[in-house]
Amino acid sequence: MEAHSPEIFVVGLTVFFLACIIGYYVVWSVTPALHSPLMGVTNAISSVIIVGAILAAGPYGFETSKIFGLVAVVLASVNIFGGFIVTYRMLSMFKKKNKNKKDS
Repeated sequence: MEAHSPEIFVVGLTVFFLACIIGYYVVWSVTPALHSPLMGVTNAISSVIIVGAILAAGPYGFETSKIFGLVAVVLASVNIFGGFIVTYRMLSMFKKKNKNKKDS
C-alpha cells in the first residue's frame, strides 16, 4: 500500500471516529471525584502526541506534513500546559484551608 492510498485514509478516519466515540463515553462516565486523575492522564497522552508531532515536523524538507506537524506541536503544547494549570486549580480546591491563622 502506498502512503497516500484511499485504504490508509479510510483506516485512519475510522480510528479517529472510534477514538472520539470512546473518548466521549469515557469522559462522561467518570465520576466527578476522578476528573483530576483523568486530566493528568490526558496530559500524559498529549505529551506522547507532541513527540509524534515533533517527528512529523522533522528537519528534512518542507512539505505539508511539516506544517501540520508544527501546528500539532503548538496545539499539543497549549493542551499540555493548559491541562496542568487546570489540574493544579482542581487539586487546590481539595486542599484544606487553615482557619486558625495567627494575626500579627
